[in-house]
Amino acid sequence: MTDETAKRDYRDTVFLPKTDFPMKAGLPQKEPGILARWEKDDLYGQLRKARAGREKFILHDGPPYANGNIHIGHALNKVLKDAVIRTQTLLGKDAPYVPGWDCHGLPIEWKIEEKYRKKKKNKDEVPPKEFRQECREYAAEWVAVQAEQFKRLGVMGEWDKPYLTMAPEAEAGIVAELLKFAESGQLYRGAKPVMWSPVEKTALAEAEVEYEDIVSTQIDVAFEIVESPIEELVGAHAVIWTTTPWTIPVNQALAYGPDVDYVLVNCGGDAAMYLVARDLADTFLERTANQIPGDYFYRKEPEAVIKGSDLAGTKVRHPMHHLGGFFAEPRPMLAGDFVTTDAGTGIVHMAPDHGEDDFDLCKANGITPKFVVDDDGRYREDWGWLPRTDERNMSVINPKFNAPDGPICSDLAEAGGLLSASTDYKHSYPHSWRSKAKIIFRCTPQWFVPMDKPLGTFDFDVAVPNALGAAVALGTQADNTATLRETALAEIEKTRFVPAKGKNRIGSMVAGRPDWVLSRQRAWGVPITLFVNRESGEYLVDQAVNQRIVDAIRQDGVDAWSQENAAQLLGPDYAVEDYEMVTDILDVWFDSGSTHAFVLESDVWPDLQSPADLYLEGSDQHRGWFQSSLLESCATRGRAPYKQVLTHGFTMAADGRKMSKSLGNTIDPLKVMEQYGADIIRLWALSVDYTEDHRIGPEILKGVADQYRKLRNTLRYMLGALGEFDESERVDVSDMPELERYALVLLGELDATLRTHIDNYDFDAYTRALVDFMNEDLSAFFFDIRKDRLYCDAPGSAERRAYRTVLDTLFNALIRYAAPVLVFTAEEVWGTRHPEGGSVHLLEWPEIPSAEADTARWDALRSLRERVMEAIEPLRREKTIRSGLEAEVTVPASAVPEGFTAEDLATLFITGTVTLGDGDSVSVTKSDDAKCGRCWRLLPEVSEDGDLCNRCESVVAELDAAS
Repeated sequence: MTDETAKRDYRDTVFLPKTDFPMKAGLPQKEPGILARWEKDDLYGQLRKARAGREKFILHDGPPYANGNIHIGHALNKVLKDAVIRTQTLLGKDAPYVPGWDCHGLPIEWKIEEKYRKKKKNKDEVPPKEFRQECREYAAEWVAVQAEQFKRLGVMGEWDKPYLTMAPEAEAGIVAELLKFAESGQLYRGAKPVMWSPVEKTALAEAEVEYEDIVSTQIDVAFEIVESPIEELVGAHAVIWTTTPWTIPVNQALAYGPDVDYVLVNCGGDAAMYLVARDLADTFLERTANQIPGDYFYRKEPEAVIKGSDLAGTKVRHPMHHLGGFFAEPRPMLAGDFVTTDAGTGIVHMAPDHGEDDFDLCKANGITPKFVVDDDGRYREDWGWLPRTDERNMSVINPKFNAPDGPICSDLAEAGGLLSASTDYKHSYPHSWRSKAKIIFRCTPQWFVPMDKPLGTFDFDVAVPNALGAAVALGTQADNTATLRETALAEIEKTRFVPAKGKNRIGSMVAGRPDWVLSRQRAWGVPITLFVNRESGEYLVDQAVNQRIVDAIRQDGVDAWSQENAAQLLGPDYAVEDYEMVTDILDVWFDSGSTHAFVLESDVWPDLQSPADLYLEGSDQHRGWFQSSLLESCATRGRAPYKQVLTHGFTMAADGRKMSKSLGNTIDPLKVMEQYGADIIRLWALSVDYTEDHRIGPEILKGVADQYRKLRNTLRYMLGALGEFDESERVDVSDMPELERYALVLLGELDATLRTHIDNYDFDAYTRALVDFMNEDLSAFFFDIRKDRLYCDAPGSAERRAYRTVLDTLFNALIRYAAPVLVFTAEEVWGTRHPEGGSVHLLEWPEIPSAEADTARWDALRSLRERVMEAIEPLRREKTIRSGLEAEVTVPASAVPEGFTAEDLATLFITGTVTLGDGDSVSVTKSDDAKCGRCWRLLPEVSEDGDLCNRCESVVAELDAAS
């Protein structure tokens, strides 16, 4: 070998990967351009045509509220939905996605009222039609903003034709559903205590309420016993304990536990005797110490224990009886099974206006509510104690009103009825989800759907038309004796819940929920379109009238429900003066609970169908949208509107705390996209266990970005390694080396695993399996081993062609698997290799060629390879060697799987040489062999550094001859 040959630079003979695909992603700059191209090419429309006639998969979108920019919870929710749609589409199904928005209700109305308040203007001074138009414009503005933000996340759907609950067609559909309830007798107007917000002046649903810890005033109040079958009780005082002093002015009875033992507590000398539960006597004395005049002692000598059941017939008088009228009337003591001795005195004061137990017990004993608290939480002007005209009168949720020195306690103390008052009782209390103000239970006339009334007969062939004016023909269900509660619980059992615990959660809620309160006392919403006969109090049931109502709202929206249209809507058969138009609006949960009817069953979106395959929302929707949709559909169709329900948890800050602007720990998805790009948010969302509460923060996002870079580099390597790949290179699987066949076996296993994860909607497992395969099976193993063959083998060698064939198979599979996760990057990668190949998102699930390999044998080999790499690493750190190619390795012969030669092992371990030893350990020394000037392997066959090994000498000769 001449000196000239020894000095030759062989870099031009090595086939390094070449690609224009950049290592730096630049996603914030690239993604908007990709989005614009999808919109220009109508990618969603192309998909609909491509999948037409295929098996359908319908995910029905739960409507977010059209109010403000999206937050990280929105981002997680929409990315999960998009992953469902894209994976089902990838599997070849027709999976359309129609996004929607909830546009009615209090949050929007509240925003418009805020605008008026700033101008010192009263909402009630604005014409209703004008006010509703402002609400409509506000909602439309945020729908447009949020739509662009969701699209920026890469969410694919029918964005040019979403559903909006405020669209006239939708409002007509909601009204049509309401009138089905009316026609089947599943509506009634009654007076019951409901959750009421004095700040917002409306009833609230359970889903609109959240619980916060507060500190309340607790008081003990004495009611003098004026009549009793137990003579010694007359003149004594029955003591109640409450944390809502404001309800005392509406007291109408006391409740005792029939099985509770009571005693009389004598508070010194001739002081009054107080009736309390025996088990609570000591705590009562502790609580009232130094607040009742006289010397305290509890008579310890044996005295008669009074059984609760013996109190029947006992009557008391209100401590404010001197006010006369209502307050002078004696109050009965009633047996209540709900009375316990957990706290208080064992005697409960009953205000049927302000408590469910109170209402039910009083109703059973002929005692009716008084309706004395107005919608703003203050007493009526004509009420005898603290009327609205009293300067001390204020909202009952005002802490000053209930304080020990407030008007309630002060008046009770002056009357001698207040035994104790303190502000140290900490407990959980319901608040309005939107205004954050405390709510009260207030008895008002409302419209209800009964949970425990037989549903009766459904005849959908003649039902009120849907929003399009066509009857929904779903068949007839005759004489159903099941109640709405029973039907809903039965349907819950038929539904698949992911995670499974969701079934018990919603089941327990439905099992225990009260009748559904449909009415709200607001302006912005769908009206309860009922005419009530002024004489009988019954609402009108007439299909012709109902049809006119639906048609009018379809034409003019909710503004059609007005007094000026009453005669036209009633028609010639009814006199306007005989009927009252209901002015309440519907609970917004009824709006969204009806979407299955006016969206899934509508010809506006012919690609959809009912019931939906999947509803997907946060776990709070077990008491919200999942439940209202279930009840609405069961009441009108006798079945659930969905086959499966998937729930996700809430996104917390990195330290596990709830996100809050005041804490400064929120993560804005819009800013994340500006910094990292949407694919990083998607990779995060599809990598966390979303079924539980999960976390996000700056450091977590940095970790996700690092993970993304690894995936991008793997895809970049594949693009470069497949440069100019031609079908003529393809090698049959049967002719491939075993390592290539093993890689195809692993790919087949990944394929089956990913299908299972899709079936289970287990996207974090899906993403983890994909990432682990690309990082561990490919980059750290298969690609690492075969890069020498790619770079240094002759272009036409069967081994190199086999590797590139497998690379092509891997690429075509992995780019499809990655597309639902990294929607923009997958498009960029696909377009780099196939500039004229259309969108990657039009592709279907890959077909993996069948291959055979002894996976157990290869698993053992990989385990041994790990041991070798661990043994080499200390020498690398010490700089004894620079790479494994300089290492001479001895491995236990017993650890080497059958069929691998020492030369095979050196190739697989990427070392200089491998020797099979008799011991149990792996040893490494630096090789004394010379380095090949082309492939850099240290081999005995190389005479000195810079010379070529046999393989490289042959390849160079071939290349030289060809050139």
